[in-house]
Amino acid sequence: MDLRDLDFKYPETLVATEPSDFSRVMWVDSHGIPSEVSIDELLGKFSGGDVLILNNSRVLKRRIFSQEGFEILFIKELKENNWEVLFPATRMKSAKLLLPEQVELKFVKGGRPQVVEVNKNLDDNYFEKYGELPLPPYIQKARQERHQKSEDEKWYQTAWAKEPGSLASPTASLHFKNHHLEILKKKSVKIVYVTLHVGLGTFLPISAVNLKDHKMHEEEFEVTKEAWNEIQSAKTNGKNIWALGTTSVRAVESFAYKQIEKSTTDLFIIPGFEFKVVTRLLTNFHQPQTTLLALVSAFSNGRWQKCYEWAIENKFRLFSYGDLTAWEN
Repeated sequence: MDLRDLDFKYPETLVATEPSDFSRVMWVDSHGIPSEVSIDELLGKFSGGDVLILNNSRVLKRRIFSQEGFEILFIKELKENNWEVLFPATRMKSAKLLLPEQVELKFVKGGRPQVVEVNKNLDDNYFEKYGELPLPPYIQKARQERHQKSEDEKWYQTAWAKEPGSLASPTASLHFKNHHLEILKKKSVKIVYVTLHVGLGTFLPISAVNLKDHKMHEEEFEVTKEAWNEIQSAKTNGKNIWALGTTSVRAVESFAYKQIEKSTTDLFIIPGFEFKVVTRLLTNFHQPQTTLLALVSAFSNGRWQKCYEWAIENKFRLFSYGDLTAWEN
C-alpha cells in the first residue's frame, strides 16, 4: 500500500481544540455505510457477553520548555542523565539549552529520537512540577497556543488512567466515562483492561512511501491471562470483541501473535492484516498518512475514505478532542 492512499483533505476549522460534552458518533456498518448515532445508541449495540477492551495507560507530563523557547519531549532515560528526546535540534544556535532549575541540556546524538545529556537527575517530581502534557501539535496550532490549558490536565487523561507510561493519550477513551461502563455492565458486557504505553510507534509519522518499508518503534504492552481468558471465552461463544482505541487493538492483537503477557510490540497494522481478536473498533478520526489511519484502513477494508468524506461534509469534529467513529468488521 502506498502512503498517498492514506491522504485526505480537511478544513482546519473542524480540528477540535477541546472535548465536547456530547460526542457525536459515526457508525459504519459492515457494508461500509456511515450514519450518525448517539453514545446511548452506540451502547445499545452491545450485547450481553460482549467484551469491551480499554487501555488503562496514563499520560506522562514529559514536555519541557527551555528558556530559549524549545519544546523537548523526554521519552526514555537510557542511562543516568542521558535521555531519548524529540525536539527541533536543527534550530539550536548553541551547544546547550537551559531548562527550569538551571538544568543544562547538551545535544549528544541526532536521529529520531535524539539523545541528549542533562547535568541533573530528572525524576518524576521534576516533570510533575515543570512538565506539560504532550498535546498534539495540531491542537497547539488550532489554538495558536503552545502551552497546555489547566483544563487539559483533566481533559487529556482517560477516566481509568492508571498505569503511568504514555507520551500521548489513548484518546478514543475520552468519549466514555465510568457511568457508561456501568450501563454496559448491567447489560452483562465484560470490561477488560489492557495496557499499551503510547510512544513513538503510535504518534510518529510514517517514514516510507511503501507502508511495508516503515519500521515501527517498540512500545510496551501488557495483557494479563485473566483479560485474555475473558476475551477467548467471549469469542468461543460467538460474542463481539470491542476495542476502544487503536492502542487497545494493537495490545490484544500483539498478544495473539506473541502469547507473552508483558512485552514490547512493533506491530504495524496495514491493509491485508488478519485480525485474530477484535470484531468492533471504536476510535477517533485520525490524521492523514499516519499509522493509526493505516490500522483503520485495514479494519474497514479500505472503506474509511468515503466515510471520512461523509463525516467532513457533516462537520464532525476531528482528531484527539474530536468525535468518535465505530466500525463493524
